[in-house]
Amino acid sequence: MSKQDDNKAVVSRWFDNFWGKTCDLSIVDEIASPDMLLKYSLHEPRRGHADIKAFMTDFRKAFPDLHFWGTADLIAEGDYVVGQWDGGGTHTGPAFSDFTLGALPANTGREMRFTGITILKVVDGKIVEENGLDDGVTTLTQLGILKKA
Repeated sequence: MSKQDDNKAVVSRWFDNFWGKTCDLSIVDEIASPDMLLKYSLHEPRRGHADIKAFMTDFRKAFPDLHFWGTADLIAEGDYVVGQWDGGGTHTGPAFSDFTLGALPANTGREMRFTGITILKVVDGKIVEENGLDDGVTTLTQLGILKKA
């Protein structure tokens, strides 16, 4: 297998085990670098295993059915892998204040479904950076944080 194929395999495992229908946080220790940067437009950047695990734990408590899935083949070049995805969940859990533009009280019952593109940097089999651009306007509108004009 080529370096690009190896990197796509790492990212596929990450998407399935971290962002998929169920989350196994041991994947963070296994394939994320100790100082990995996780950065999405809806949330403050997170860095390192403990911070990334705390982010996902809180996100999945607030949205117990949260999950994302790929909508196109992964593209790889050098250390970078690009993925296109769709996903979301329903806010049936505790209050959630991790969105950069607002917070949700507990159990709003609001559903979010949105799309995005993520670029991951993989070095020596470890993810060192995940940068995503998501459809934040759609998400924040669905959750009632942003209001339509």
